[in-house]
Amino acid sequence: QLQLVESGGGLVQPGGSLRLSCTASGFTLDTYSIGWFRLPPGKEREGVSCISSSGGSWNYSDSVKGRFTITRDNARNTVWLQMNSLKPEDTGVYYCAARPWPLCDFNIYNYWGQGIQVTVSS
Repeated sequence: QLQLVESGGGLVQPGGSLRLSCTASGFTLDTYSIGWFRLPPGKEREGVSCISSSGGSWNYSDSVKGRFTITRDNARNTVWLQMNSLKPEDTGVYYCAARPWPLCDFNIYNYWGQGIQVTVSS
């Protein structure tokens, strides 16, 4: 069974950091581009960051550029999202998603994790 599992979320104060992990089971990620999305309370889901299957290219939304960093290790079947200088508006449920396409963008993804809560609050 193909599965993506997110971990590393939680409650953090403004200005703090969290690192989210996305680990795959049942398939290997090396031919999949990976996206991170979030669902803020009362808002629509938005793309946050994505990385190509090789890890050689990536994209960020304007709202997180310069604060978030996406990386991957295909040998460990894992993608990370390092989130620094967190703001209250970063609060939401974060999802990782995979698609069998080398390049990344924020369009259609085939497989989704269950999501993990990130709350930025003092």
